[in-house]
Amino acid sequence: MSDHGRLMDGVYRYQRHIYDLTRKYYLLGRDGMISGLAPPPGGTVLEIGCGTGRNLIAAGKAWPEAHLHGVDISEAMLNTARTSVTKAGLSDRVILAKGDACAFDPQSLFGRTQFDRVFISYALSMIPGWEAALEQAARCVAPGGRLDIVDFGQQEGWPRLCKAMLLTWLARFHVSPRTGIASAVEAAARHYGGHALNLSLYRGYCFRGTILVPKTAKNRGTLGIR
Repeated sequence: MSDHGRLMDGVYRYQRHIYDLTRKYYLLGRDGMISGLAPPPGGTVLEIGCGTGRNLIAAGKAWPEAHLHGVDISEAMLNTARTSVTKAGLSDRVILAKGDACAFDPQSLFGRTQFDRVFISYALSMIPGWEAALEQAARCVAPGGRLDIVDFGQQEGWPRLCKAMLLTWLARFHVSPRTGIASAVEAAARHYGGHALNLSLYRGYCFRGTILVPKTAKNRGTLGIR
């Protein structure tokens, strides 16, 4: 297991049991992203950093024809996700696997290399090599598909004291909002000849980024955004 995997298992060994209850009040923008996924009928969806499986279950209910996949580095979180997916009656539509967001092999984990929709929800701010994770996610998008990201923003519209308090609190959970995320999304979109849509929501509390990959995407080599 990688150092980051051990760290995440340590952080969430006990928190995973109350994670969804406590996070729903401040992980804003997730449900809006999920409701807009709109995979094609029978399409494939991948969540990178799937955690407790909460988002995949929501996506499964919103898009009943979609085939869902989730990867996470924490075995503790995956244990919770497996239980939750089974309780939701989605075991036949959700495949979960352990892997590093920066370097997993989708073919070996899921039997496919590309997905119609890929999304990352509040995970890049916890991944030390987040640029590599973004590159990996972009490579997993099928031609004509889309990558969606939601995460903490820069709180540019917040009072300085409130911003400082939020950042201090997030640091306790090894969370660090990424200052270069918007430019990295734009660079990835250019690499594939696609389009990027970046939004700052709730006065900068959270960031929404989208990469639209064209049906005739360019080569899938290294993006070079690191």
